[in-house]
Amino acid sequence: MAKLTVKDVDLKGKKVLVRVDFNVPLKDGVITNDNRITAALPTIKYIVEHGGRAILFSHLGRVKEEADKAGKSLAPVAADLSEKLGQEVIFPGVTRGEKLEAAIADMKDGDVLLVENTRFEDVDGKKESKNDPELGKYWASLGDGIFVNDAFGTAHRAHASNVGISANVDKAVAGFLLENEIAYIKEAVENPVRPFIAILGGSKVSDKIGVIENLLEKADKVLIGGGMTYTFFKAQGIEIGNSLVEEDKLDVAKSLLEKANGKLILPVDSKEANAFADYTEVKDTEGEAVDPGFLGLDIGPKSIAKFDQELTGAKTVVWNGPMGVFENPDFQAGTIGVMDAIVKQPGVKSIIGGGDSAAAAINLGRADKFSWISTGGGASMELLEGKELPGLAALTDK
Repeated sequence: MAKLTVKDVDLKGKKVLVRVDFNVPLKDGVITNDNRITAALPTIKYIVEHGGRAILFSHLGRVKEEADKAGKSLAPVAADLSEKLGQEVIFPGVTRGEKLEAAIADMKDGDVLLVENTRFEDVDGKKESKNDPELGKYWASLGDGIFVNDAFGTAHRAHASNVGISANVDKAVAGFLLENEIAYIKEAVENPVRPFIAILGGSKVSDKIGVIENLLEKADKVLIGGGMTYTFFKAQGIEIGNSLVEEDKLDVAKSLLEKANGKLILPVDSKEANAFADYTEVKDTEGEAVDPGFLGLDIGPKSIAKFDQELTGAKTVVWNGPMGVFENPDFQAGTIGVMDAIVKQPGVKSIIGGGDSAAAAINLGRADKFSWISTGGGASMELLEGKELPGLAALTDK
């Protein structure tokens, strides 16, 4: 990577500002999935072990007004992190002011402090989300000129806690997680070992237009599944019943199919139901067409077999978006089938681009079979699209 990393700076005795991504799901104050906290541990431990004083910043959820703060404190995260590190994580519970400054002044080498939810600064004019220059400058002033960005999940956003701090320090460097995310995803797309196959699912073509266009240039094949299948079907005049469709994207779908030169591979059947919820009938379609009164909610068995065949011999696979409504056991066979087809390829470099695909791999017990599972859905999508990420661009060049 052409940017400095945490290994390129002297940390001993320094107050090191660190942007992490602790945007974890909470239910009644309890963390229900701590993967993002675990993913940040190598960078935090490295700073601590090298005598740095780690001052951590993270957002949690969206905060637009005072009432939104309820249940969005990072206090449960501080407790979880303390347990994982085996040491106290100092948590002043504020985003600025004397209490925070005094706690930072009292830190010793190897200490870890977590600043309260950065989005609490959005209550009064979206200072965090709109990269308020004064806020970035203030947060930068709390450290000793070193900023480590390890929050890939927010690297596609220019916020005060990443781009704002970066602009006001001597050295802004990448943490291990950010470095790995870039290495796996960007390298897979820019310098893949071939055959390189991309698999895109999810509900909307509109969410993935740029990604499909970029990957049609880079990949050997692009397999399509999920709800967006039916916009492609309808664009070809195939009957889709009551399936999800973006009427205003039919021309885009038609254009993508024309440009693809056979690289864009669609399902050949669906698992359909007579309602999205409270359905009374579920069956496989004969071919591509969905029956009147039914809607496609997963790819069918013929498509699973076809995709398995298309993936044979693949050496690089990037997957973003499930093949169906995987949360429902009746419609998860397609997603499971594609996952199993990916991971059984000998020597394959297999990458999941975050979001629902990551949730599917974790929930369906296949996470450990993939080479890399991204922690950032939106950021990985923008990398797959070939865009530059503001959080990465703001780091110091080597």
